[in-house]
Amino acid sequence: MVVSLNHYLVLSAILFSIGVAGVLTRKNAIIIFASIELMMNAVNLAFVAFARHWGDPGGQIFVFFVVAVAAAEVAVGLAIIVVLFRQKETVNIDRVNLMKW
Repeated sequence: MVVSLNHYLVLSAILFSIGVAGVLTRKNAIIIFASIELMMNAVNLAFVAFARHWGDPGGQIFVFFVVAVAAAEVAVGLAIIVVLFRQKETVNIDRVNLMKW
């Protein structure tokens, strides 16, 4: 059995859908953060699949930059979540209201 471009794109779409469902249904900031990372990795999988299909390394180079940005996002996002937890003692986004005095 040969794994074609369609197989990679279907897997990417499934992973992206799971990430969207996690963002829309969960209330824990860490789970939402992980779901966003899952969506980014699904898009990276599609980039690599297209790069392999077309024989162009541009998609793989773009994935390298996306991973670098994701690493910076993880550092900043987790720092924000830690500060949020220290001040509000919860990571539940429904219980946090930053606009309230």
